[in-house]
Parts: sequence; structure tokens; C-alpha cells
Amino acid sequence: MDEQQVQLNNGIEMPRVGFGVFQIVDDQACETAVTQALQAGYRAIDTATAYQNEAAVGRAIQKSRLKREALFITSKLWVADATYERAKAGIDASLKRLGLDYLDLYLLHQPYGDVIGAWRALEEAHQAGKLRAIGVSNFYSDQLKNLVLTTTVKPAVNQIEINPWYQQAEAVQFAQSMGIQVEAWAPFAEGKQAIFTNATLVAIGARYGKSVSQVILRWLLQRQLVVVSKTVHADRMAMNLNVNDFELDDRAMREITALDQHHSQFFNHRDPVAIDQIFGTSLKKNRRKVTID
Repeated sequence: MDEQQVQLNNGIEMPRVGFGVFQIVDDQACETAVTQALQAGYRAIDTATAYQNEAAVGRAIQKSRLKREALFITSKLWVADATYERAKAGIDASLKRLGLDYLDLYLLHQPYGDVIGAWRALEEAHQAGKLRAIGVSNFYSDQLKNLVLTTTVKPAVNQIEINPWYQQAEAVQFAQSMGIQVEAWAPFAEGKQAIFTNATLVAIGARYGKSVSQVILRWLLQRQLVVVSKTVHADRMAMNLNVNDFELDDRAMREITALDQHHSQFFNHRDPVAIDQIFGTSLKKNRRKVTID
């Protein structure tokens, strides 16, 4: 197997470094960014229904003229569609917007709503060949265990926030013990706490002749993680792919481990107030009867 690929628990291979499009909401900007990412050498693209840019991603894929089998495309089901019937329609809607016959990976975006019902729809789409692999995002270990115990197909991936400020060592270890691949989102913490000028990370980068972003990506890869990062700058896209020609030593790994603050840089997924503020409206929508055009 290619060292730049990881084999998921259902046997398919996934690139270890992917390109994400979260917050690139302008259609043309998103299409341009994905086009540049594909030109730079990315073959894994991560989007979601909630990002509202699946159609732009799809156009960039079509214009690239790359063979479909050379790409690994991920999308996600939003909580407004987290029921069995709505998830079935949501999967088809994502495929239509992307202009694809199948997705390589499809995730439940959040652990809320009728998770079991939605997962059943993902399982059926997986069996039908619409989804090569299925997984989850932002699930805590107990939520992940509950899903495994109550469904048929084990998640292939759990995509969670991991960066030097929030390293999630126990969650990573648990998922890995279950044979579930962990994928890191927000590896640069969206620049929070001046991460790109942090003295420890800058010093490590200087020792290896690498940027802080390259150091962070290498640290994640050496933890056996898959990672998805975002930038709209072509030079940084190329730089963030160039992380396979060096290896951090034990000293560097320990130094980064010492930076862990043990809390999310965004919000607590278990805070009832945050859940209501961020997901409440969407969760109320999924109680409505689904209609399919």
C-alpha cells in the first residue's frame, strides 16, 4: 500500500492528507480553491451539506478531468436530515449537487437527531454502492461505542477536532482500538492563539527547515491520523502536501504533546446551551415530513 494512503476497516484506501472547503461559501472562490488543490496534487476533497458548496466542488471535479477512481470525495449529512427518510434523500441530494454517482466517504456530521435511523440509511446506501465507506464526525467515544453496538456496519472514520491545543489522546486511542480511522479537522485551530507564531512550533520548524503548518501536519501523520486542512492560497496548498520528506523525533513529539490544553478551540459538543444555539433549529426541522423533488 502507498505510504500516503491508509486502509480503512472495510478495505478501501484513503489519502492521509486531504483538502477541506469549510467556510469557502462563495461559489467561484470554492471552485477555484478546489481546482488549485487538485492541480497541487490533492486527491482527497472534504465537503458537507452544511458548507453549502457541494455544487462548486462538483464543478471543479468535473473540470479537472481526473479519473473518478483517482479521487476520494467526502461529504456529510447535516443534523436537519438526521432521520432515516431524510438521510436517504440527503445522500441523493449530495450526489446530485456534486454530480457524482458515488461518494468515497459519507459522514454523519454531528451526533444529534435520530442517529440510528440516519445510520441505517447510510448502511443501505453503502450496500447499494452509493457510498464506498461510511463514518461519523464529532462523536465522543461513548457515542461511537453505542453506534457500533446498535448497528450493523462499523464506522470507518471518526472525524474530530485535533490540533496542538486540543489533542484528544484518549479519543484517538479508543477509536484506533476499535479499528476506526481518526481524521483530524481544524489541525491549525483556524489560527487561534497565534498558532503559526508559537515559539515551540516555530523552533521545531527551524530545526527541520519546515513551516509551522508542515510541523503540525507531520505530527498528526505520525500519530497515524488522516488530516484535512484548508487554505485558499496555492503556495500553501503545495507546502501542506510536502510533509513526507521528514520525520519528527521523540523530542519534537514530546514538545508538541506538552502544548495540549485539553479543550476544544471552538465549542463543547456536550454543552446543552451550545447544542441548542448551534443545532436546535436544525434538529426541529428534521421532525418535519421529508419531501423529495
